[in-house]
Amino acid sequence: MTIAQQYKTVYDFTASKTDGSLVSLNDYAGQVLLIVNTASECGFAPQLRELQKLYNQFKDKGFTVLAFPSNDFGKQEPLSGEEIQHMCQSKFQVTFPVFDKIRVKGEMAHPLYKYLSYKEENGRVNMSPKWNFHKYLVGRNGRVIDYFLSLTRPTSSAVVKAIEKAL
Repeated sequence: MTIAQQYKTVYDFTASKTDGSLVSLNDYAGQVLLIVNTASECGFAPQLRELQKLYNQFKDKGFTVLAFPSNDFGKQEPLSGEEIQHMCQSKFQVTFPVFDKIRVKGEMAHPLYKYLSYKEENGRVNMSPKWNFHKYLVGRNGRVIDYFLSLTRPTSSAVVKAIEKAL
């Protein structure tokens, strides 16, 4: 059985918050999501500020950013648990959900990221993260709409237009 047969949308997955509590992504059902793998010591970490700006701009319209810290690229996420949450809040004023550190590539990738990364699993996108701050746009139905590479700034016109269209 493939993940696509097992999971129909991102809302069918669970993930751990930085305090260790398990969260069903079904808690975000009906919202447009931007799912991003983050790393505190990455050169793209200032994108957390832009992600917060996007969140502030669209949260009242049913939009949420979900951050998934990962140490998969360049070992740029040395922090764990509450340290990650504290850094995101104190340095970048992040108020959107930040989950516990996970794997986002390879055989050991979290099931959510296997789903997001492979067209045979999600039915649309075939692109696994190549670096930190890879972004997946998910529609209100919980299905992947598109992705944006790390170099694409969260507040770029391409991302903003895609969010507006999904809303």
